Amino acid sequence: MNLALEPRHWVLLVFVASALYAHFRGRVRFSLVRALLDFTVLIAPVNALIYLFSRTPRSPYLPLRDFPELKVLTDNWQQIREEALRLNDEGFIRAAAGHTDIGFNSFFRTGWKRFYLSWYGQDLESAQRLCPTTVGLLKGIPSVKAAMFASLPPGATLVRHRDPYAGSLRYHLGLATPNDPDCFIEVDGQRYHWRDGEAVMFDETYIHHAANTTQQQRVILFCDVERPLWTAPVRWFNRLFARHVMAAAATQNVPGEPVGALNRFFQGFYAARKKAKDLKARSRTTYYAGKWALILAALWALFW
Repeated sequence: MNLALEPRHWVLLVFVASALYAHFRGRVRFSLVRALLDFTVLIAPVNALIYLFSRTPRSPYLPLRDFPELKVLTDNWQQIREEALRLNDEGFIRAAAGHTDIGFNSFFRTGWKRFYLSWYGQDLESAQRLCPTTVGLLKGIPSVKAAMFASLPPGATLVRHRDPYAGSLRYHLGLATPNDPDCFIEVDGQRYHWRDGEAVMFDETYIHHAANTTQQQRVILFCDVERPLWTAPVRWFNRLFARHVMAAAATQNVPGEPVGALNRFFQGFYAARKKAKDLKARSRTTYYAGKWALILAALWALFW
């Protein structure tokens, strides 16, 4: 009996092994079914490679002393705050117009808002025009790959989730916050509450959620910072992936700015997803039967 696996079977094993590796990293986990069927499985092998070559501690929160280049942001936090609050007062920190922001679409439902400053090599004219000081500071830090101002209004919550891409780490700098433990983020079960002028760095591929149960809005500077990696080839691969895949999720602050290919696709996908949700509301049995039929058909086509 020939027990040798064919190439397509090895591909399946790599995807499953990578997804399981990511699943068991933290203390807080989704169900195993969700871990294996979530869309993040599509880049699980990329993330597994990055985890294996990561130079950072394997912990939810990371020491800022390991990122000295970011100190210029805390040193100038009050100037950054001035630009952020002016944008906030003028209504520029807002939800996406339509379904053009695949990465954060679900957050808008509870009032979360954002204004992009940069996105994986894609400059935004509106950011350079409206907040030149902040954009100038960020341009002087090559490890910052994306940045935005992000608002969490009173009463808002962000459900448990994990970001799909391990090639970056998440940096938050408090600008105008309640300075209260009731406005917090919890990463892999460990809670932190934002404070004005204080920064925090965490690994956003651990499961996390946030809430603001105070009566004051929270505004922060939110950055994706390139994860430090061992060996030049892996660093090169990570940057290549970011430049060609992450950059495709670019979106706009104001009409007329370009929208990346992933977000253009997402607009059409969301229309189909809405029809699926309508079907689920009418008949959960039909919805789940159809969902599993599609999944099994795809697996059969790919691997058998």
